[in-house]
Amino acid sequence: MSELHSSELQQFRDMVKRFLDKEIKPFYNQWEKDGIIPRDVWHSMGANGLLAVDLPEEYGGSGVSYLYSMVILEEASYANYGSLATGLSVHSDIAAPYVLHIGNEAQRQQWLPKMASGEVIGAIGMTEPGAGSDLQAIRTTAILNGDHYLLNGSKTFITNGQHADLVILAAKTDPNAGAKGVSLFLVDMNLAGCARGRNLEKMGLHAQDTSELFFDNVKLPLDSILGEAGKGFSYLMNELPRERLNLSVCAVAASEGLLADTIAYTQERMAFGKPISQLQNTRFTLATCHTDIAINRAFVDSCVNLYMEGKLDATKAAVAKLSSTDMQGRVADACLQMFGGYGYMLEYPAARAYVDARIQRIYGGTNEIMKEVIARSLVGR
Repeated sequence: MSELHSSELQQFRDMVKRFLDKEIKPFYNQWEKDGIIPRDVWHSMGANGLLAVDLPEEYGGSGVSYLYSMVILEEASYANYGSLATGLSVHSDIAAPYVLHIGNEAQRQQWLPKMASGEVIGAIGMTEPGAGSDLQAIRTTAILNGDHYLLNGSKTFITNGQHADLVILAAKTDPNAGAKGVSLFLVDMNLAGCARGRNLEKMGLHAQDTSELFFDNVKLPLDSILGEAGKGFSYLMNELPRERLNLSVCAVAASEGLLADTIAYTQERMAFGKPISQLQNTRFTLATCHTDIAINRAFVDSCVNLYMEGKLDATKAAVAKLSSTDMQGRVADACLQMFGGYGYMLEYPAARAYVDARIQRIYGGTNEIMKEVIARSLVGR
C-alpha cells in the first residue's frame, strides 16, 4: 500500500482538488438544477488528464495505476459531487476498461484515445425495463443478418445517457441460450436507429444525465462485437469487481466529506448557549459515524490493494459494496439529523448527500444481490 501514500499520488490529489475548486465548485449547484453536467466539462477533464488515467499511454491515458483513478473518484465524492463521480466512474472505470480488456487492437485505437480526451463519452447499457440485477432476463437482441447484426430493444437508467457517444451494450445474440446467448457490443450512438429518451428525473444525483435508450433495427457492423459472441455474461462477471470497488471507494469518501462538514457545523451551531458539539448526543453520534467510516475505509483500502495485485474476487468486492454503501446510508441519515431543519434544505450539504447516497445500495447490483453473492461463497447455491 506504499503507493497509496506516495508523494506523487499526493501531488496528483492536490491537482484534482484544485481542478474541482476552480472548474466544478462554482457551477455545480446550477448543474444540479439543470439536470445535466455540460459537455465541455468532459473536454476540460480530458485536457487536464483526468479521464481514464490508468489507460496505457499508447491509448491516450497516463499509464499510471488504478490508484490515480481512485483519487479522482474520492475527491469528487468527498466534495459532495455525486453526479460527477458517478459519471466519471462509468466512463473511466467501467466503459474504458471493457474496451481495453476485451476489445481488439482496432477497437482500442478507435475508441480509447477519444475517451481519454473527452471527445467520446462512454456508457454501459445493461439494465432494461424488465431486467435489472438479473441480466439473463434482458430482451434486447442483436441477430446476425448477413454482413451485420440487427439490434432491437431498449435500455433504461443509463448513466451518461444524454451525452454518451459509445455504449457498451448487452444483447441476446441467441435468445434461446440463456446466459450463454448474451454478447457485448460497442454501439456508436450516431448510428441510424439509435435514439435517446428523456433525461430521467431522479430523487438524487440530479446533475447526472440518466436516460432511456432505444434501438430500432440498428445495423451494427460485424466488428462492433466486443470479444466473442456468447461470452458477454462472463465478461460482465469479470469486470464487476472493479465496478463494485469504485462504488465502495465513493461511499467511503462521500461519508468522510459529509462527516467533516457535519463536525464543522456542530461546532458553529448554538443551542442552549453552547455549540451543539458539546451535547452528548451529538458527540456520540459523531463518534459512531467516525468509527463506522474508519472500519469500512480499512476494508475498502485492503480491497484496493487486492485489486492492484489482481486478486480482488467477486465475493470480497460484494462485501465491500454491501458494507460501505449500507454505511453511507447510515452516516448520511445521522449527519442530516445533526443539521436539524436545515438538513432538509437542499442548500445544505447534508440534503444532497442524503439523496445521492440512496442509489448506492441499488446500482452496481442491489445489496440484496450482494448478499446472495456472498452467501453462495459460504454455502453454495
